[in-house]
Parts: sequence; structure tokens; C-alpha cells
Amino acid sequence: MNPCNKNVALAVVAFLPLAARAADFPKDDGYRGLWYMNQPSNDEYRYKYSGGMATYPQQHVPIAVYSAKANKTFFCYGGTIKGKRELLHMVSYYDHATGKVPRPTILLNKKTDDAHDNPTMQIDDRGHIWIFSSAHGTARPSFIHRSKKPFNIDDFELVLKTNFSYTQPWFLPGQGFFFLHTRYAKGRNLFWMTSTDGFQWSQPSLLAKIEKGHYQVSWSDGKRVGTAFNFHPNPVGLNARTNLYYLESSDMGKTWRNAAGEIVDTPIRAKKNAALVHDFQSEKLLVYLKSVNFDHKGRPVILFLTSRHYAAGPQSGPRTWRTAQWTGNEWRIRTFTASDHNYDFGPLYVEKEGWRVIAPTEPGPQPFGTGGEMVMWFSPDEGATWKKVKQLTANSERNHSYARKPVHAHPDFYALWADGNARKPSESYLYFATKAGVVRRLPPLMREAFAEPEVVKP
Repeated sequence: MNPCNKNVALAVVAFLPLAARAADFPKDDGYRGLWYMNQPSNDEYRYKYSGGMATYPQQHVPIAVYSAKANKTFFCYGGTIKGKRELLHMVSYYDHATGKVPRPTILLNKKTDDAHDNPTMQIDDRGHIWIFSSAHGTARPSFIHRSKKPFNIDDFELVLKTNFSYTQPWFLPGQGFFFLHTRYAKGRNLFWMTSTDGFQWSQPSLLAKIEKGHYQVSWSDGKRVGTAFNFHPNPVGLNARTNLYYLESSDMGKTWRNAAGEIVDTPIRAKKNAALVHDFQSEKLLVYLKSVNFDHKGRPVILFLTSRHYAAGPQSGPRTWRTAQWTGNEWRIRTFTASDHNYDFGPLYVEKEGWRVIAPTEPGPQPFGTGGEMVMWFSPDEGATWKKVKQLTANSERNHSYARKPVHAHPDFYALWADGNARKPSESYLYFATKAGVVRRLPPLMREAFAEPEVVKP
């Protein structure tokens, strides 16, 4: 056994008996998302951000994976106890053969209403489903579970109880798990761990610690992992998040490189460094990360939003959606639309025919609140021009927010999100959209073991 894995391995052994006793994981009778708010603002907009947060935050990725072998899209989300705001970690799937979903599995009760504790997911090369249950800081524990059977959500074993935040686990075939995450120590600091089997893990390695820390988003092409991150400057911290950085690794963190292929020494501690994409701090702009992908030449593309202030409301605009694409010589930054809230979120899809974004860029029933009406955007020329392909939702009762892209996204389950009232606690339903723009709602109440999601007309 590798000495650096000794303590982690002991923790695994210690918790296996507990996992064996928890052999029967209950099913819920429908799909209900968690409502969550952060930082009351004492104005008409009520909160810095709020609403249906079942698929929040973007720093948790991935939350859905399509398996061609099983012909199912497996996904996890933040559910809740009926009539309460208490976070349940939920696991389910959409069966592409039958067009139905099962009653979702309740993996655990996180004993909080904090959506920062939402789970993420990966599937290994044997088909086992891995759930990484986050914590928001150090007040609560974090967990790793594995399904006991391949492509099965009925029974899980507890692999590890520890502490980590903002989970971004990637499984690279032939290499194992490359786990990006955050640890709190005088700020939000970026780390990674690796494991060949998911049971024994390397010690955490520090990737970046600039001033008060970072947020990051990442993606993998199956051979490497690319991550984009900002930094939280002194003395304000996260509400002054700014700048844009990019790094990638194709050898499980042994070597980190910038987009030009230059080796970058880690950990990064200075805000001026070789990973810098653009200095937005000098322009007095905040940076809200959305998504990372790779273009047809394998070059990184970053989707993000800039604004002038962290608070909700029109005074903080414009909130500008941008892409940063590495051309081979430089970062090319382009703008394509605007929306009315910093926490409006959508993923970037790189397809044969062009680029696609699904995001709540139209104002919803709670304007200047988190989310809005979902819109599908398309660019045939790598972000030079964009057009609205379709407005996916309209005349909604609650804002839609946090559309998420599955790994290996199947055209029939292309984005997953939830709705919720951005002004006050409310019910929250879950939805998914096809690549063609058909929206279906996951059944909030199921009278049988399987049900077909209903079509929602815009």
C-alpha cells in the first residue's frame, strides 16, 4: 500500500461495516427539488440568489452521465423531504428504451437545507455508479458511495467519510479517478486527489491558493481534464470574484499546462501567472464561471458571465455572457447575450454542427431573480454569431435555473434543471430537455414504480 494512502485506506475499512448495514435504500414517491436561498438583501429582490437549487451549483460537475451500454442517463440531484427544506441526496436514471424513470433512490439525508451540499456523479469502467456527497466548508462531513451492482441504483456501499467541497470527479478510462475539489483553510482553495479504484486515494494536492481562494468549473474529453477558475481578492473575497484562469492535465495532475501547452508550476499563489486568460480585475468586472469544453481541434473554450456588482437587481448590469476560446496563439473573447442575474447558468455544448448553450437568458416570472425562462442558443461559427433556436419555457409560474449537461449527453436527455420561486420558498420541480428542444417534467408524484415524464409546452 502506498504510504500516502494509509490514512485514507484506514478510513475506508472503518466505514465498510456501516455500509453493509445500510443495505436497503428507500425510494421516494416522486421528483421534488430543494429550494434554497443565500444572503438576504433586504430589498425587493430578497436574496443575492435563490430558487429551485436541485441542480445547483455549477461548481458541482458532473451530475448526470449517459451510459450507452445501459442505454440510460443516470443523474443525481438535491431533493427534499415532502413539506420541508431538508436536503436529500437523490439518484435516478432515464431509460431511453422505455422513455420512463423509476422512483428515485434516497441515498442519504444531509441534515441541512444548504444546496452547496448537493451531490455529483461518475460511472467507472465496470458500470458502478459513484456519488460524491459534498459539504459546504467544514461544518458537515462529505461522503463517497458506490453502487453495489453495475448500472443499478438500488443499493450502495459507503466508501469514504471525510470532508471536501465543490466536487468535480472525473473518471478517465485506463487511469482512474481524477477528483478536483475545494478545501476550506482561510479561503476556498483548489485541490485534487487521484485513485485507480475509488477506494484508496492519494493525499490532497494543492492546485491554487490566490488570496481568498477560488471557484472553478471543469470538463474532460476522456483523456485530460481542463479547469477554468477565478480568484477571490482581499479583502472582500467571493463577492469580488474576478479574473479568468485556465489549466489542464493529461496525466492525473502530475503535470499541469496552460492552453499554450506550457508547464505551469503548482500550487499557483500569485494572481499574475501563466494560467491567466484575462485580467478582468483591471476592468473592475466580476467573473461568474459557467462551463468548459473543447473545440473540434481540442482547444479549450470557456463560457462565463461578467458583471459590475454581486447584488441582484438592474443596478448591477449589464450581465454579459462571453466565451473565451484558445485559438492556438491567444485567447479570443467574444460576447453573445445578456441576462438579468449573475447566477443565471447554462452549459456549453460543442457539436459537429456548431456550439450550443441552454440557459435562462429570458426574464422569468421573478425578474432579476436567479434563473428565468430557458432558451436554446446556437452558434454555427464558434461564437462569432449566435441565434435563439428556441425558447424552451414560457409563461412559467416559477423561474427555471441551473440547466446541466450530462457527460456523453444523449439527444433525448440533453439538459437537466429545476424551477423555483426566486422571491420566496416554493415547490420545485425537475425538468429535462431534448436536443430538439422538447421539455419534459419529471413526475413530482408517482403512483407506480415507473412513470413517463410529461411533455411541457412552452
